[in-house]
Amino acid sequence: MLTYVYSITRYDHADRDEQGRYSGPEHTVSDHGEVEAAYLQAVAAFAADTGIDQLAVREPQVPSLAHFGVEPAVGGFGLQELFPSGLAGFHDGAQVSLDTALELVRVMLRDNGAWCRLEAEGRFAVHVGWDQYLYISSSLPCEEALAVTRELGLFPERLDASPYAFEAEEKEQYTQRPADDDFWADLHRAVVAGQAGILEEAYLEGASRWHHLTGDTLGPVRAGLAPRARIAVWPPLSTDIAAVLRALPADGLVEGVWQDDERLMCSAIVEEDAFPELTARMSRARAATLLSVYADERVPLCTAVMTDDDGALRARWRTEPTPRDRDGALGRSEGGRSGLRHVDEP
Repeated sequence: MLTYVYSITRYDHADRDEQGRYSGPEHTVSDHGEVEAAYLQAVAAFAADTGIDQLAVREPQVPSLAHFGVEPAVGGFGLQELFPSGLAGFHDGAQVSLDTALELVRVMLRDNGAWCRLEAEGRFAVHVGWDQYLYISSSLPCEEALAVTRELGLFPERLDASPYAFEAEEKEQYTQRPADDDFWADLHRAVVAGQAGILEEAYLEGASRWHHLTGDTLGPVRAGLAPRARIAVWPPLSTDIAAVLRALPADGLVEGVWQDDERLMCSAIVEEDAFPELTARMSRARAATLLSVYADERVPLCTAVMTDDDGALRARWRTEPTPRDRDGALGRSEGGRSGLRHVDEP
């Protein structure tokens, strides 16, 4: 944890009640003008004091089923002008210039699209909370930046820690399995055996893609996954479309996953009022499945997190361990062979 942590806001401390709640005239949304610009200048001042000109994107996320931001959602989550490759450039570990980092802070202040933490490991961090609360951490006291922030009309406050700092979740001593060469070798055996057939790629918090797996496509799928993506492996799709559709629940949320006539993978999360539309779309599929969206019912075969190119697992987010994960993921037997047996094995 960095030594110097500050909350920076537009809210005068004199306008707080005994419980610390703000009751002054300032709004809790960005003005898209001078106040917003002041926030960005403050971030730039702290970065300059710390000697930072590049930051890494950490734990990036976008709205999923619903948008809860205070401003209307924008196309491309506000990222289209920042990353030439679109969402593909917005991933955990992506290195961005200070100018791009400031634009990401602007997106977060407007609360209408993407969110992330921005960090220079061991030296600097910045992220945005609710109601225009900006949190900056540094390895240095940044006295000059504090003075600049006050001159800009903002109010810095020293904290012990940001309430939005990353905190690793305890998974009952579970050690996250990396999606390394051993994992992919195990997965290849499971795919060839007909036990695994589709892969869910959570490339951002709130966004995922689906991939159809065969012995021939496994390599290209692996090569195309986003850096540090979380992945979940599921059984093959069913070609008995009528049986899949009969399994639709009476109500609630469900995710349909299917392969269309052009072999493209599609998915949709819908409520019961959209079941007729989902049925119409899936009835034309080559193969399909239904998955629960409720955590205690959504259990894939196994999970893993993509490593960096050097084989190191640097992503801090984790997958929810499955029974096979706890047994060694795609279950290795005592003899070292895959615990997911081939169909012709005794």
